[in-house]
Amino acid sequence: MEQTNKENSTIYWHPAFYAGIQIELLDDADNLEFESEHLLSKKPMQIDVMIIKKEADRPVKKNIGRFFRKRNIVEYKSPDDSLSVDDYYKVYGYTCFYKSDGAVVNEIPLEDLTITLVSESYPRELIRHLQDSRGFKVEKVEDGIYSIVGDTIPIQLLVTRQLSQKENLWLRSLTNKLDTRENAELLIEDYIGHQKNNLHKAVIETIMRANQKLFEEVNGVSDIIMEIVQEKFDRKLKEELDKETKIIKKKMEIEVKKQMEIEVKKQIELEVKKQMEIEVKKEAENIKLTERITMVWKKCAKNKPLPVIADEMETEPAEVLPIYSLITENPGKTVDEIYTLFVKSL
Repeated sequence: MEQTNKENSTIYWHPAFYAGIQIELLDDADNLEFESEHLLSKKPMQIDVMIIKKEADRPVKKNIGRFFRKRNIVEYKSPDDSLSVDDYYKVYGYTCFYKSDGAVVNEIPLEDLTITLVSESYPRELIRHLQDSRGFKVEKVEDGIYSIVGDTIPIQLLVTRQLSQKENLWLRSLTNKLDTRENAELLIEDYIGHQKNNLHKAVIETIMRANQKLFEEVNGVSDIIMEIVQEKFDRKLKEELDKETKIIKKKMEIEVKKQMEIEVKKQIELEVKKQMEIEVKKEAENIKLTERITMVWKKCAKNKPLPVIADEMETEPAEVLPIYSLITENPGKTVDEIYTLFVKSL
């Protein structure tokens, strides 16, 4: 018995319930938004399930959702837990807090709210309290569905153990007390028709873990277990591959970036070298030109004619003529000034 309780303590009932209630309301999925553990504020207060109708006036087909309004708050108790008086006031308080937490005053009208209490067993102590202390009436709507009448906010109670097997197979079976092989076979049969649906997978896995011995007797279960295990392995493998791919991609990006930086650096170095060579060549030409102007300028200062100057410089008169003309046309100009005039004339 102790071992059984230990096994059950590791079963995550709330995620399975969240999936199960979506299965039950699948026919209206396009009109319902589901939020698991809806946060009321930054503080650690949260609603088990929040169901919001997109079209408030559109009725929900499924029996457990027919009384839904715009915003529907659901409190769920796992199979080994009971729905107590304090649980009722907690979810009622959370509902009031949710109503008061709008951005503007009365943003969430009271008329938009409902509360659904979900428990595997009938909460007799809570019902007695609501009847005796609050003056409420508890009316059975149909198997497993009760209306708690007397409060401003509509409240319903779902007793999953009493729900219709035909109408509410998945929520009714969300227990660690499945009693017959027939119930297990019905679940397997329905699951086979929804094998690609992740909601059905989440619930069937939880139910099978909670009722392991019973499911071991059902034909075809081993194949489903292998399918679930294989899917988990494939998902884990994909996650690891994706992770490794991201690492490799990141390394490649770093390497490519590094190579690009090297190439850019090389290009810059080549460009700088080229520019330096051009500058050095230009400077050498300027020095050579300055020397030639200086030589002509000195010879002109001695009143030497152009042919003599060209002969002494071992060149043709035509080569010296442009400089000679500037010097003779601008007497009194220095070498630097003649150089400037010559460059401008080019």
